Amino acid sequence: MSIERIVEHALQDGYLTPAMEAEVGRICDTAAELSIEEYMALDRLMGALLTGEVVAVPRKQFINVMEELVLTEAIARVAEIEATSDCTLDLGDIAAYALNRLPPLYATTEEGADYQRSRAKDELQVLIAQQVNEAIARNLDRPEFYPERQALGKNAGDEVLTQVSALLQSYAYKFEAHPKAG
Repeated sequence: MSIERIVEHALQDGYLTPAMEAEVGRICDTAAELSIEEYMALDRLMGALLTGEVVAVPRKQFINVMEELVLTEAIARVAEIEATSDCTLDLGDIAAYALNRLPPLYATTEEGADYQRSRAKDELQVLIAQQVNEAIARNLDRPEFYPERQALGKNAGDEVLTQVSALLQSYAYKFEAHPKAG
């Protein structure tokens, strides 16, 4: 899609989505030179954003708490299995399989996320563990008939690490560094 069409849609709809914003960025990054029409369209978009005629939709205003609960369970189980066997498991496949069989638990605030975590631990922990175990069993039993399959995104191998890192950072504020007594 061209910058002009993106701007036209944004002006018509009154908002700029993260996907539209990313496409404008991609075009600007890859074009050797922008045309006068593209500069004019970008200027119109900037003006509309400054006046509030167009609003930029935030990238993420919510989280699915179930993702972190499943990842936590899956990481623990995969670590146990890999430590005691020569199996290598695909954490992303395991998490996706389990998440597709569990209800989402969305939250928009820290309080809401804490509520969802507490609710899930009380009501859904057994189901989460069952789904992760089923996902692991499927992963161990999967045939190797698609060795050429491509993971999502360029850096998909780092995606789980990024998610785990974000999870750890979100909890880091709860823990205080205690200096060692010397």
